[in-house]
Amino acid sequence: MGHHHNPNQPFSIPHIRFVPEPLKPWLVILFIIILNCTGGVYLAAVSEMVGSTQLLQEDIMMAGHASLVGMALFFAIMFRLKWAVRPKTAMGSCIMVLVVANLICMHTGSVPVLVGTSLVAGFFRMWGIYECNSTIQLWITPKRDMAIWFCYIYLMVNGTIQLTGIASLAFSVWASWHYMHWFIIGALLTMYLVVLVCYKGVRIMPRLPLFGIDWIGMLLWGTTAMSVLFISVYGEHYDWWQSEHIRLATVLGAVSLGANLWRASFLRHPYISLEIFKIPIVPICVGIILVMDLLLAPSHIFEHALMEGVLGYDHLNSLTLNWVAIVGVVIGVVFTWQTFARRKWSYQRMLVIAFSCFAFYLAYFYFRIDYNLPKEALYLPVIVRSAGYVIVAILMLTANARLPFPYTFLHGLSFQNMFSAALAAPIGNAIVGRVLKCTMERNSMLLSERMDHLTLSTTRASFGELYGMVQVQSLLESMKEIYGWLLLVAILCLIGLMLRYSGIRPLKVIEPTYKVIHRLIRRDMGVGLHILRRRRVSQ
Repeated sequence: MGHHHNPNQPFSIPHIRFVPEPLKPWLVILFIIILNCTGGVYLAAVSEMVGSTQLLQEDIMMAGHASLVGMALFFAIMFRLKWAVRPKTAMGSCIMVLVVANLICMHTGSVPVLVGTSLVAGFFRMWGIYECNSTIQLWITPKRDMAIWFCYIYLMVNGTIQLTGIASLAFSVWASWHYMHWFIIGALLTMYLVVLVCYKGVRIMPRLPLFGIDWIGMLLWGTTAMSVLFISVYGEHYDWWQSEHIRLATVLGAVSLGANLWRASFLRHPYISLEIFKIPIVPICVGIILVMDLLLAPSHIFEHALMEGVLGYDHLNSLTLNWVAIVGVVIGVVFTWQTFARRKWSYQRMLVIAFSCFAFYLAYFYFRIDYNLPKEALYLPVIVRSAGYVIVAILMLTANARLPFPYTFLHGLSFQNMFSAALAAPIGNAIVGRVLKCTMERNSMLLSERMDHLTLSTTRASFGELYGMVQVQSLLESMKEIYGWLLLVAILCLIGLMLRYSGIRPLKVIEPTYKVIHRLIRRDMGVGLHILRRRRVSQ
């Protein structure tokens, strides 16, 4: 039956009515796709938004990643919210918040409002997605096998990310980027009507109040993450620590992080417990995610520049790479499901396969990058790096499921997602972007040092045309050089993975039932209330 009922009975979703039982899970999946596609801003249309507004590209990137920070902050309290709010109330609230967020982000010109709205939208977006996913978990994996579950999660997440990019680019090219917001608002309002009509206003499990949640810790962790995000996104724009903005963000991030660690040392239930840092799997997973996003940073920085700046393709041709990336995501998910989730291949073997994909992606561009590279030649490396990314993402989340339920698991999940979803990609992009700028300056100087007056007088090209040719050539040479350095890093990682033997397999990654988790949290809350009463009596 449903996720809270006896798993030996046929699966059903009793709090949804007027819909045939076999269609209910597919209706929920449709809801998940809509919620995954929504957000504060749509990064695929960033160039069109910059052209039609007074915002910088960094402003829009900051808002887009702030939405992911909001999503990461949700995980630490997701069980508590599920048992404090009825499904119908939760879904209706999330949908209306997202509708208002889309309206604000479409019309505001204020950067703080845009970023703050995206942060809130990310939190409620993840709440709605979790409410839907928890409803059909037993339909996907009756045994609650997290390895299988995370294969489904990343198929939905990465697939809808690419579909959102395709839709945003299509609306931007054929009409305006505003139409993407109107399309999502229409889909959300339709979804809201279905929820009002088809969802019963019933409580799935006995209510647990939102008692003992560290809301201050949530605010401080959000401040820390937003400070790191600000430094990564605006660092190049403000010339890094030469700017008082970056120095202020650094101080703010350090102070909030220090306050987080200090409060976690004595609070009974901090928002993110210090216990997760004592478990080796958490820092190892975060380290692997950071290395992966560093190796894949060229996919965010170079591919767009290569397609449009060097090869001369327009937006519609660049859009085809999103379809190719979807193929890579599907291949990666199916491969991981068959080998890792079902056959229980070890983490080490899967990581070697994934980093081999990254090495192939980097080596392919290092040896093949050229002015005359056809668009079809980009398909294979995009498929391979998309598949490798999905493999690592599924592995890291599944490894996190080895943490004790419920609090340690939730805290580890929230901390890991703060990096994997929100911070790792901007950090990798900032590092590679800085290296690209320095390398281009050096290569431009080397290529233009022979352009004297005699050379200019013997050529028919104007100075501006020659300058453009030098810039394009220096960009190509710089990209090739960075691909080479990152390839060396990928090879070193592969050697390290192959030399370090580990036979750990995803065998003990079964999530407890919601009744068990509910009982654990209720018992812990009872102990907390007892301690609070004793303190009041003693005072």
